Amino acid sequence: MKQYRLNRLFHPRSNRCFDVAVDHGVTGEPGMLTGIEDMERAIDALVDADPDAIQLTVGQADLLQRHPGRDKPALVLRCDLTNVYAPEPPARAWSRLIDDPVGQAVRFDASCVVVNLLEAPGHPELREDSVANIVRLRAECDRAAMPLMVEPLVLKPGNGPYGVDGDVDRICGVVRQAVELGADVIKADPSDDPSDYHRVVTVARVPLLVRGGGRVSDREILERTHAVLGQGAAGIVYGRNVIQHQDPAAMTQALMAVVHDGATPEQALERLAAVA
Repeated sequence: MKQYRLNRLFHPRSNRCFDVAVDHGVTGEPGMLTGIEDMERAIDALVDADPDAIQLTVGQADLLQRHPGRDKPALVLRCDLTNVYAPEPPARAWSRLIDDPVGQAVRFDASCVVVNLLEAPGHPELREDSVANIVRLRAECDRAAMPLMVEPLVLKPGNGPYGVDGDVDRICGVVRQAVELGADVIKADPSDDPSDYHRVVTVARVPLLVRGGGRVSDREILERTHAVLGQGAAGIVYGRNVIQHQDPAAMTQALMAVVHDGATPEQALERLAAVA
């Protein structure tokens, strides 16, 4: 039954996945709400654009699942929250699971659940929380045949909130731990040098989807997408590069062309320009 749910996540032609993450509100940080202030409107627009999946929290999942018919994106349910996205690094970092995460996922007819594996210098308690969350969630997922996506993030201190560390060695370490703990799918950061990304794909062994991170230019995100797919990634999970775009539906379609149709970045940019 787990494979049946995964079949809804991955495109039947390309066997890849484009998951749009719209779970940023769970951080409690106002700066994360740009583009998703009106969630109902945002989700309706994304459903019309038809990515493979949309990543939502338990409080917003109904906005997707109440759409009638069979032809809508699969639901990926976010099952945890953390305080590492605050404007300043916290004195004590933490990560917490929601209550009854897999029961919630089953009731919402989710195709997958997602949880973080967080590594931040000077905060061993964050890694400890994350591992405990994954261990508990893995057991619950097994009982319900629910696929488990783990999101390993290696963070580094910056001016303000933690930034993402693109060191491929650090990424490989936490990705491999996520797989060893039972991840069925990995959602990981890109490396600083995209040509190194095959190393991350190799240590993952399970399907690996690449995060988008912060907002960048259209050209940069399309070129990065094309590069990581060429290194063996099974798809992408982008949030701000879609929902903060001036035309989220058009950006979704452009990225779908790269992921599923093999379009080049130039071809995808031409599609964006045609609807501008």
